[in-house]
Amino acid sequence: MSSTIRRIAVCTGGGDAPGLNAVIRSVVVAAINRGWECYGIRDGFNGILFPERYPDGGVFRLTKERVRGIAHLGGTILGTTNRGNPLHFPMKMPDGSTRDVDRSGEILEYFAMKELDALVSIGGDGSLTIANALHQKGLRVVGVPKTIDNDLDKTFTTFGFDTAVAFATECLDRLHSTAESHQRVMVVEVMGRYAGWIALHTGIAGNAHAVLIPEIPFDIDKVAAKVVARDVEGHPYTIVLVAEGAEPAHGHREVVEAAEIGHAERLGGIGERVGRAIQERTGKDTRVVVLGHLLRGGSPTSFDRLAAMRFGTAAVRALGEGQSGIMVALGFPNVNYVALEEVAGRMKAVPLDSDTLQTARDLGIELGD
Repeated sequence: MSSTIRRIAVCTGGGDAPGLNAVIRSVVVAAINRGWECYGIRDGFNGILFPERYPDGGVFRLTKERVRGIAHLGGTILGTTNRGNPLHFPMKMPDGSTRDVDRSGEILEYFAMKELDALVSIGGDGSLTIANALHQKGLRVVGVPKTIDNDLDKTFTTFGFDTAVAFATECLDRLHSTAESHQRVMVVEVMGRYAGWIALHTGIAGNAHAVLIPEIPFDIDKVAAKVVARDVEGHPYTIVLVAEGAEPAHGHREVVEAAEIGHAERLGGIGERVGRAIQERTGKDTRVVVLGHLLRGGSPTSFDRLAAMRFGTAAVRALGEGQSGIMVALGFPNVNYVALEEVAGRMKAVPLDSDTLQTARDLGIELGD
Protein backbone atom coordinates (compact mmCIF):
# COMPACT_ATOMS: atom_id res chain seq x y z
CA MET A 1 0.00 0.00 0.00
CA SER A 2 1.59 3.25 -1.17
CA SER A 3 1.76 6.07 1.38
CA THR A 4 1.12 8.67 -1.32
CA ILE A 5 -2.46 9.76 -1.88
CA ARG A 6 -3.64 11.46 -5.05
CA ARG A 7 -7.24 10.34 -5.41
CA ILE A 8 -9.84 9.26 -2.85
CA ALA A 9 -13.46 8.13 -3.08
CA VAL A 10 -16.34 8.66 -0.70
CA CYS A 11 -19.59 6.71 -0.34
CA THR A 12 -22.68 6.82 1.86
CA GLY A 13 -24.49 3.60 2.81
CA GLY A 14 -27.44 2.47 4.92
CA GLY A 15 -30.30 4.73 5.95
CA ASP A 16 -29.97 8.45 5.27
CA ALA A 17 -29.33 10.84 8.14
CA PRO A 18 -29.18 14.62 8.53
CA GLY A 19 -25.53 15.66 8.22
CA LEU A 20 -24.46 13.33 5.40
CA ASN A 21 -24.03 16.20 2.98
CA ALA A 22 -22.03 18.13 5.56
CA VAL A 23 -19.59 15.19 5.83
CA ILE A 24 -19.32 14.91 2.06
CA ARG A 25 -18.58 18.61 1.71
CA SER A 26 -15.96 18.61 4.47
CA VAL A 27 -14.21 15.53 3.00
CA VAL A 28 -14.13 17.06 -0.47
CA VAL A 29 -12.91 20.49 0.61
CA ALA A 30 -10.27 19.11 3.00
CA ALA A 31 -9.04 16.65 0.35
CA ILE A 32 -8.83 19.25 -2.41
CA ASN A 33 -6.99 21.63 -0.07
CA ARG A 34 -4.35 18.89 0.23
CA GLY A 35 -4.08 18.62 -3.53
CA TRP A 36 -6.07 15.38 -3.78
CA GLU A 37 -8.85 14.54 -6.22
CA CYS A 38 -12.12 13.33 -4.74
CA TYR A 39 -14.76 11.07 -6.30
CA GLY A 40 -18.26 10.12 -5.16
CA ILE A 41 -19.71 6.62 -5.49
CA ARG A 42 -23.45 6.58 -6.07
CA ASP A 43 -25.88 4.63 -3.89
CA GLY A 44 -23.46 2.86 -1.58
CA PHE A 45 -21.35 0.72 -3.92
CA ASN A 46 -24.01 0.39 -6.62
CA GLY A 47 -22.21 3.00 -8.70
CA ILE A 48 -19.39 0.47 -9.09
CA LEU A 49 -21.41 -2.75 -9.15
CA PHE A 50 -24.12 -1.49 -11.55
CA PRO A 51 -22.52 1.21 -13.78
CA GLU A 52 -25.21 0.65 -16.44
CA ARG A 53 -27.78 2.23 -14.12
CA TYR A 54 -26.02 5.59 -14.24
CA PRO A 55 -25.84 7.26 -17.68
CA ASP A 56 -23.85 10.13 -16.14
CA GLY A 57 -21.49 7.76 -14.33
CA GLY A 58 -21.78 5.62 -11.24
CA VAL A 59 -18.64 7.31 -9.88
CA PHE A 60 -18.12 11.02 -10.52
CA ARG A 61 -15.68 13.81 -9.71
CA LEU A 62 -16.49 15.88 -6.65
CA THR A 63 -15.28 19.47 -6.89
CA LYS A 64 -15.65 22.37 -4.48
CA GLU A 65 -18.31 23.78 -6.79
CA ARG A 66 -20.20 20.46 -6.74
CA VAL A 67 -20.46 20.51 -2.94
CA ARG A 68 -21.04 24.21 -2.50
CA GLY A 69 -24.09 25.02 -0.37
CA ILE A 70 -25.01 21.44 0.60
CA ALA A 71 -23.95 21.29 4.27
CA HIS A 72 -27.37 22.38 5.55
CA LEU A 73 -29.34 20.00 3.33
CA GLY A 74 -30.79 16.68 4.47
CA GLY A 75 -30.21 13.46 2.55
CA THR A 76 -27.09 12.75 0.51
CA ILE A 77 -26.10 13.98 -2.95
CA LEU A 78 -24.46 10.57 -3.52
CA GLY A 79 -27.58 8.55 -2.79
CA THR A 80 -27.61 5.56 -0.47
CA THR A 81 -28.97 2.04 -0.08
CA ASN A 82 -29.46 -0.48 2.71
CA ARG A 83 -29.89 -3.39 0.30
CA GLY A 84 -27.21 -5.27 -1.58
CA ASN A 85 -24.32 -5.76 0.84
CA PRO A 86 -21.37 -6.47 -1.56
CA LEU A 87 -20.02 -9.08 0.88
CA HIS A 88 -23.31 -11.00 0.79
CA PHE A 89 -24.91 -9.92 -2.46
CA PRO A 90 -28.15 -11.64 -3.56
CA MET A 91 -27.70 -13.04 -7.08
CA LYS A 92 -30.37 -14.82 -9.10
CA MET A 93 -29.24 -18.23 -10.33
CA PRO A 94 -30.34 -19.85 -13.63
CA ASP A 95 -32.68 -22.16 -11.68
CA GLY A 96 -34.47 -19.16 -10.18
CA SER A 97 -32.94 -19.48 -6.72
CA THR A 98 -31.05 -16.69 -4.94
CA ARG A 99 -27.47 -17.20 -3.83
CA ASP A 100 -25.28 -15.17 -1.48
CA VAL A 101 -22.24 -13.92 -3.49
CA ASP A 102 -19.19 -11.93 -2.36
CA ARG A 103 -18.71 -9.09 -4.89
CA SER A 104 -16.15 -7.12 -2.87
CA GLY A 105 -13.44 -8.17 -5.33
CA GLU A 106 -15.12 -6.04 -8.00
CA ILE A 107 -14.80 -3.00 -5.76
CA LEU A 108 -11.10 -3.65 -5.16
CA GLU A 109 -10.53 -4.13 -8.90
CA TYR A 110 -12.29 -0.85 -9.65
CA PHE A 111 -10.15 1.07 -7.16
CA ALA A 112 -6.99 -0.42 -8.68
CA MET A 113 -8.10 0.24 -12.27
CA LYS A 114 -9.06 3.87 -11.57
CA GLU A 115 -6.01 4.42 -9.32
CA LEU A 116 -8.14 5.43 -6.36
CA ASP A 117 -5.89 5.36 -3.30
CA ALA A 118 -8.41 5.32 -0.43
CA LEU A 119 -12.06 5.23 0.57
CA VAL A 120 -14.00 7.29 3.11
CA SER A 121 -17.01 5.15 4.01
CA ILE A 122 -19.84 7.00 5.77
CA GLY A 123 -22.36 4.71 7.41
CA GLY A 124 -23.66 2.74 10.33
CA ASP A 125 -22.86 -0.73 11.60
CA GLY A 126 -23.52 -2.49 8.30
CA SER A 127 -21.52 -0.04 6.20
CA LEU A 128 -18.60 -0.05 8.63
CA THR A 129 -18.60 -3.86 8.69
CA ILE A 130 -18.21 -3.73 4.90
CA ALA A 131 -15.51 -1.07 5.26
CA ASN A 132 -13.59 -3.26 7.69
CA ALA A 133 -13.75 -6.22 5.29
CA LEU A 134 -12.43 -4.06 2.44
CA HIS A 135 -9.61 -2.86 4.69
CA GLN A 136 -8.70 -6.45 5.52
CA LYS A 137 -8.59 -7.19 1.78
CA GLY A 138 -6.02 -4.45 1.29
CA LEU A 139 -7.98 -1.27 0.59
CA ARG A 140 -7.09 1.86 2.53
CA VAL A 141 -10.30 2.80 4.35
CA VAL A 142 -11.43 5.30 6.98
CA GLY A 143 -14.95 5.08 8.35
CA VAL A 144 -17.25 7.88 9.50
CA PRO A 145 -20.03 6.93 11.98
CA LYS A 146 -23.53 7.75 10.80
CA THR A 147 -26.88 6.74 12.22
CA ILE A 148 -29.83 8.54 13.73
CA ASP A 149 -30.11 5.56 16.11
CA ASN A 150 -26.86 6.41 17.98
CA ASP A 151 -26.20 2.67 18.35
CA LEU A 152 -22.61 2.61 17.08
CA ASP A 153 -20.03 1.63 19.65
CA LYS A 154 -16.84 3.55 20.52
CA THR A 155 -18.20 7.02 19.73
CA PHE A 156 -19.97 9.35 22.13
CA THR A 157 -22.57 10.07 19.51
CA THR A 158 -23.23 9.76 15.80
CA PHE A 159 -24.31 12.65 13.60
CA GLY A 160 -28.02 12.56 12.77
CA PHE A 161 -29.03 11.54 16.29
CA ASP A 162 -29.35 15.06 17.69
CA THR A 163 -31.49 16.15 14.73
CA ALA A 164 -33.78 13.13 15.07
CA VAL A 165 -34.26 13.74 18.80
CA ALA A 166 -34.86 17.47 18.26
CA PHE A 167 -37.58 16.83 15.70
CA ALA A 168 -39.21 14.04 17.72
CA THR A 169 -39.24 16.32 20.77
CA GLU A 170 -40.97 19.04 18.77
CA CYS A 171 -43.59 16.48 17.73
CA LEU A 172 -44.19 15.52 21.37
CA ASP A 173 -44.59 19.19 22.26
CA ARG A 174 -47.39 19.43 19.70
CA LEU A 175 -49.03 16.18 20.79
CA HIS A 176 -49.26 17.27 24.44
CA SER A 177 -51.74 20.01 23.58
CA THR A 178 -53.99 17.89 21.37
CA ALA A 179 -53.89 14.92 23.77
CA GLU A 180 -54.84 17.14 26.70
CA SER A 181 -57.60 18.86 24.73
CA HIS A 182 -59.25 15.53 23.86
CA GLN A 183 -58.25 13.70 27.06
CA ARG A 184 -56.62 10.96 24.99
CA VAL A 185 -53.70 8.60 25.22
CA MET A 186 -51.20 9.31 22.44
CA VAL A 187 -48.80 6.46 21.60
CA VAL A 188 -45.81 7.67 19.58
CA GLU A 189 -43.54 5.18 17.81
CA VAL A 190 -40.02 6.26 16.89
CA MET A 191 -37.10 4.64 15.07
CA GLY A 192 -34.02 3.26 16.78
CA ARG A 193 -33.94 -0.41 15.74
CA TYR A 194 -32.64 -2.49 18.68
CA ALA A 195 -31.51 0.48 20.80
CA GLY A 196 -33.61 2.94 22.77
CA TRP A 197 -31.50 6.09 22.50
CA ILE A 198 -33.97 8.14 20.41
CA ALA A 199 -36.96 7.10 22.51
CA LEU A 200 -35.26 7.70 25.85
CA HIS A 201 -33.77 11.10 25.02
CA THR A 202 -36.94 12.27 23.28
CA GLY A 203 -39.14 10.98 26.07
CA ILE A 204 -37.26 12.90 28.73
CA ALA A 205 -36.87 16.10 26.69
CA GLY A 206 -40.49 15.96 25.48
CA ASN A 207 -42.04 15.14 28.88
CA ALA A 208 -43.48 11.76 27.93
CA HIS A 209 -45.22 9.90 30.74
CA ALA A 210 -44.08 6.42 29.67
CA VAL A 211 -41.12 5.36 27.54
CA LEU A 212 -40.66 1.82 26.26
CA ILE A 213 -37.22 0.83 24.96
CA PRO A 214 -35.70 -2.44 23.68
CA GLU A 215 -33.30 -2.66 26.61
CA ILE A 216 -36.18 -3.07 29.10
CA PRO A 217 -38.86 -5.66 28.21
CA PHE A 218 -42.13 -4.01 29.27
CA ASP A 219 -45.22 -5.07 31.17
CA ILE A 220 -48.19 -3.45 29.41
CA ASP A 221 -50.25 -3.64 32.60
CA LYS A 222 -47.82 -1.25 34.29
CA VAL A 223 -48.16 1.17 31.39
CA ALA A 224 -51.96 0.96 31.61
CA ALA A 225 -51.73 1.53 35.38
CA LYS A 226 -49.80 4.74 34.67
CA VAL A 227 -52.62 5.94 32.43
CA VAL A 228 -55.23 5.19 35.09
CA ALA A 229 -53.13 6.83 37.82
CA ARG A 230 -52.88 10.04 35.79
CA ASP A 231 -56.66 10.08 35.38
CA VAL A 232 -57.10 9.72 39.16
CA GLU A 233 -54.62 12.57 39.72
CA GLY A 234 -56.69 14.84 37.47
CA HIS A 235 -54.51 14.54 34.35
CA PRO A 236 -56.78 12.69 31.89
CA TYR A 237 -54.24 12.38 29.08
CA THR A 238 -51.01 10.42 28.64
CA ILE A 239 -48.11 10.44 26.19
CA VAL A 240 -46.52 7.01 25.67
CA LEU A 241 -43.31 6.90 23.61
CA VAL A 242 -42.34 3.54 22.10
CA ALA A 243 -39.10 2.58 20.37
CA GLU A 244 -39.72 0.45 17.27
CA GLY A 245 -37.61 -2.36 18.75
CA ALA A 246 -39.37 -2.46 22.13
CA GLU A 247 -40.94 -5.78 23.08
CA PRO A 248 -43.17 -7.04 25.88
CA ALA A 249 -41.65 -9.14 28.64
CA HIS A 250 -43.73 -12.12 27.52
CA GLY A 251 -44.00 -11.52 23.80
CA HIS A 252 -42.04 -10.78 20.66
CA ARG A 253 -40.61 -7.88 18.69
CA GLU A 254 -42.82 -6.55 15.88
CA VAL A 255 -41.31 -7.14 12.41
CA VAL A 256 -42.75 -5.66 9.21
CA GLU A 257 -40.35 -7.40 6.83
CA ALA A 258 -38.21 -10.43 7.63
CA ALA A 259 -34.46 -10.47 6.96
CA GLU A 260 -33.36 -11.70 3.55
CA ILE A 261 -30.06 -12.09 1.76
CA GLY A 262 -28.62 -8.61 1.35
CA HIS A 263 -30.73 -6.71 3.89
CA ALA A 264 -31.76 -6.84 7.53
CA GLU A 265 -35.25 -7.22 8.94
CA ARG A 266 -37.49 -4.16 9.09
CA LEU A 267 -39.15 -3.33 12.39
CA GLY A 268 -42.48 -1.62 12.98
CA GLY A 269 -45.96 -2.06 14.38
CA ILE A 270 -45.25 -2.02 18.11
CA GLY A 271 -46.99 1.36 18.48
CA GLU A 272 -50.29 -0.03 17.19
CA ARG A 273 -49.93 -3.08 19.41
CA VAL A 274 -49.31 -0.96 22.51
CA GLY A 275 -52.13 1.42 21.60
CA ARG A 276 -54.68 -1.38 21.28
CA ALA A 277 -53.57 -2.94 24.56
CA ILE A 278 -53.86 0.35 26.46
CA GLN A 279 -57.33 1.08 25.08
CA GLU A 280 -58.52 -2.44 25.96
CA ARG A 281 -57.23 -2.14 29.53
CA THR A 282 -58.25 1.45 30.30
CA GLY A 283 -61.14 2.26 27.98
CA LYS A 284 -59.36 5.50 27.09
CA ASP A 285 -59.55 6.89 23.57
CA THR A 286 -56.09 6.02 22.25
CA ARG A 287 -54.40 7.22 19.07
CA VAL A 288 -51.11 6.10 17.53
CA VAL A 289 -48.58 8.30 15.71
CA VAL A 290 -45.64 6.73 13.86
CA LEU A 291 -42.91 9.31 13.21
CA GLY A 292 -40.90 6.86 11.12
CA HIS A 293 -38.87 8.38 8.31
CA LEU A 294 -39.76 11.93 9.34
CA LEU A 295 -36.85 11.54 11.77
CA ARG A 296 -34.40 10.99 8.91
CA GLY A 297 -35.17 14.07 6.86
CA GLY A 298 -34.63 17.77 7.17
CA SER A 299 -31.75 20.08 7.90
CA PRO A 300 -29.21 18.91 10.51
CA THR A 301 -29.01 20.76 13.81
CA SER A 302 -25.93 22.89 14.41
CA PHE A 303 -24.56 20.13 16.67
CA ASP A 304 -24.92 17.48 13.97
CA ARG A 305 -23.61 19.83 11.29
CA LEU A 306 -20.49 20.59 13.30
CA ALA A 307 -19.97 16.93 14.25
CA ALA A 308 -20.31 15.93 10.59
CA MET A 309 -17.73 18.50 9.49
CA ARG A 310 -15.34 17.46 12.25
CA PHE A 311 -15.73 13.82 11.23
CA GLY A 312 -15.17 14.55 7.53
CA THR A 313 -12.03 16.61 7.99
CA ALA A 314 -10.71 14.14 10.59
CA ALA A 315 -11.14 11.31 8.07
CA VAL A 316 -9.01 13.20 5.55
CA ARG A 317 -6.38 13.97 8.19
CA ALA A 318 -6.30 10.30 9.16
CA LEU A 319 -5.64 9.27 5.56
CA GLY A 320 -2.94 11.91 5.30
CA GLU A 321 -1.31 10.43 8.40
CA GLY A 322 -1.25 6.98 6.79
CA GLN A 323 -4.14 5.58 8.83
CA SER A 324 -6.38 2.79 7.54
CA GLY A 325 -8.93 0.44 9.04
CA ILE A 326 -10.08 3.03 11.54
CA MET A 327 -13.25 4.96 12.31
CA VAL A 328 -13.20 8.57 13.42
CA ALA A 329 -15.09 8.83 16.71
CA LEU A 330 -16.37 11.72 18.80
CA GLY A 331 -14.67 11.97 22.17
CA PHE A 332 -13.90 14.90 24.43
CA PRO A 333 -12.44 17.25 23.57
CA ASN A 334 -11.21 15.81 20.25
CA VAL A 335 -12.13 13.38 17.52
CA ASN A 336 -10.40 10.05 18.13
CA TYR A 337 -9.43 7.08 15.95
CA VAL A 338 -10.92 3.67 16.72
CA ALA A 339 -10.09 0.41 14.92
CA LEU A 340 -12.93 -0.66 12.62
CA GLU A 341 -12.66 -4.20 13.95
CA GLU A 342 -13.67 -2.86 17.37
CA VAL A 343 -16.83 -1.35 15.87
CA ALA A 344 -17.94 -3.74 13.14
CA GLY A 345 -20.75 -6.01 14.24
CA ARG A 346 -21.13 -4.36 17.65
CA MET A 347 -24.15 -2.40 18.88
CA LYS A 348 -24.25 0.27 21.60
CA ALA A 349 -27.36 -0.21 23.70
CA VAL A 350 -28.61 2.13 26.42
CA PRO A 351 -26.76 1.07 29.62
CA LEU A 352 -29.20 0.05 32.31
CA ASP A 353 -27.13 1.94 34.89
CA SER A 354 -26.85 5.15 32.85
CA ASP A 355 -27.68 8.44 34.51
CA THR A 356 -30.01 9.27 31.61
CA LEU A 357 -32.11 6.22 32.37
CA GLN A 358 -32.00 7.08 36.06
CA THR A 359 -33.14 10.59 35.19
CA ALA A 360 -36.27 9.10 33.60
CA ARG A 361 -36.96 7.06 36.73
CA ASP A 362 -36.41 10.04 39.03
CA LEU A 363 -38.87 12.08 36.98
CA GLY A 364 -41.54 9.40 37.38
CA ILE A 365 -41.52 8.24 33.76
CA GLU A 366 -42.94 4.72 33.48
CA LEU A 367 -40.46 2.34 31.80
CA GLY A 368 -42.67 -0.72 31.91
CA ASP A 369 -40.59 -2.72 34.36
